[in-house]
Amino acid sequence: MRIANWYQVSIWTIPVRLNHKGGNRMKYLLLIYMDENAMSETEREHCYGESAQLAQDLHTQGQFLATAPLHPVATATSVQVRDGKSLVTDGPFAETREQLGGFFLVNAQDLDEAIAIATRIPGAKVGTVEIRPVIEVAGLPAQP
Repeated sequence: MRIANWYQVSIWTIPVRLNHKGGNRMKYLLLIYMDENAMSETEREHCYGESAQLAQDLHTQGQFLATAPLHPVATATSVQVRDGKSLVTDGPFAETREQLGGFFLVNAQDLDEAIAIATRIPGAKVGTVEIRPVIEVAGLPAQP
């Protein structure tokens, strides 16, 4: 396995740089991480407006599937099941400097197109957008 553009991208080419040109688009989950205090309330509202406009643009291009901001991490609940027993904990799964603040679920031809979309997400200006290819599992209900 070789690494393409190793100086720009630190991931293997085979698993994630899937090229579906001429075929079906692939779903990518764009996870937006940032410090919850990185924006004022006014900046946050502006970010929501920009995100809504991006969602409209992506919808027009047939790439939009879903998006939503998340409530603060203080509202999180984590669930683990070990040896058949549930453990429910208040708070996020992990304590980190940046928290998961929202997401976009999009259709893209390949990782490069998903990266191009991620650079347009307003939260990328103050945080990080993690891009994850979505595995299509047979037998799931169709999305509306």
